[in-house]
Amino acid sequence: MDNITHSIIGFGVGEVVHRSLPDEADAPSQQVRHRLLLVACALASNFPDLDLFLTKLLPNPLGYLLHHRGHTHTALLALPQALLLAALLWLCWPSARALLKASRTARLGLALSVGLGFALHLLMDFTNSYGIHPWYPFDGRWFYGDMVFIVEPLFWVAVGVPMALIMRWRWLRMLGLVCLFAALVVFAGKGYLAWTSFAALLLIASACGAAQLRAGERGRAGLLLALAVSVGFIAVQGVASRAGREQITAALLNADPSVRVMDVAMTAFPSQPLCWAYASVEANEKQGYYRLRRGVASLAPEWLAPLACPAGLVGAPETKQALSPAVQQFGAVLASLPALRILKDKNCQVDAWLRFARMPALMLPTSNLADYRFAATPRGNFTTLHFGETAPCPEGVPGWRYPREDLLSLHPPGKL
Repeated sequence: MDNITHSIIGFGVGEVVHRSLPDEADAPSQQVRHRLLLVACALASNFPDLDLFLTKLLPNPLGYLLHHRGHTHTALLALPQALLLAALLWLCWPSARALLKASRTARLGLALSVGLGFALHLLMDFTNSYGIHPWYPFDGRWFYGDMVFIVEPLFWVAVGVPMALIMRWRWLRMLGLVCLFAALVVFAGKGYLAWTSFAALLLIASACGAAQLRAGERGRAGLLLALAVSVGFIAVQGVASRAGREQITAALLNADPSVRVMDVAMTAFPSQPLCWAYASVEANEKQGYYRLRRGVASLAPEWLAPLACPAGLVGAPETKQALSPAVQQFGAVLASLPALRILKDKNCQVDAWLRFARMPALMLPTSNLADYRFAATPRGNFTTLHFGETAPCPEGVPGWRYPREDLLSLHPPGKL
């Protein structure tokens, strides 16, 4: 997820933790604890992304692809990171240090805020199609949720509106609400968000805000409603993603019954469970090729055709081909299985890159590899690796497992 989302969720959960604990002995201590728990949870919700400083350890694009969402996004390293953050807060915040020495409740609140913040970061990053590998070094596999768009405005408004209404100063409350509304308008205006979704988000924001106002000065009803809506939304997206994958797989097999569909990566549209962008990979071992496709699918084409899905995040279609009434193809790459395997064995740069690539598009005429999940990103495909020039082998490549082990190893012909 983006860091704005991580921060808003962190502030919201920190506020819930604070309001769920008994009061401190006096008002100044209560105020210090309030600030401490909000800051601690928000920082913990962002802390794992400090791995961006490690991206310079490998040449582009390998540094970003292999180190972002890398070691700091593992369960094993969550505890030392949490202890480091708690130590920094202790050392750098004298009033918080005094409170923590005197109050067992404050210590419990800090532990809950930091622990929940780190857990939420990993869980939220899991929900999208980029993936994480949380069980390394015990298991180097990537795990992909394929449920939520990486910038999801529902979390902003559901949690952000109650948090804005809690703010002490009126001008700050108004500024927070105006910024949230403006963000929705920009998303809709750029074609990232359907206007029906825009209206639904306003209703959710109003409901969460009203619940928080009715809860009173110390209440938490609006925040709890916001968190319940967020969990429910993720659950709905998970069901929709699975249904969409089955729909797309059926369309792919109908288009070419000779292949094995190996994976379909699902990318959600913001706040729109019916619309999905997809990237798929299918292989034919006997013929020695694999094919990547990308496009858009609608779970209910009778209500919303695929081409009516928000266009701002799809990118310019290379071609348009209807694989079924629900599935539209916007581009495809046909590549050689033997060539991909030879490159993996003989080129150490390619071998390292393949530890990230879920949809490896091999383009031999240009000597490029790119992950087809990101073929439609507005700023170009940041995963592109040019392998035509001799380069030294990268050192310190993390031991993530290859997402496409099923392509890189030779299967018995009867398996494909």
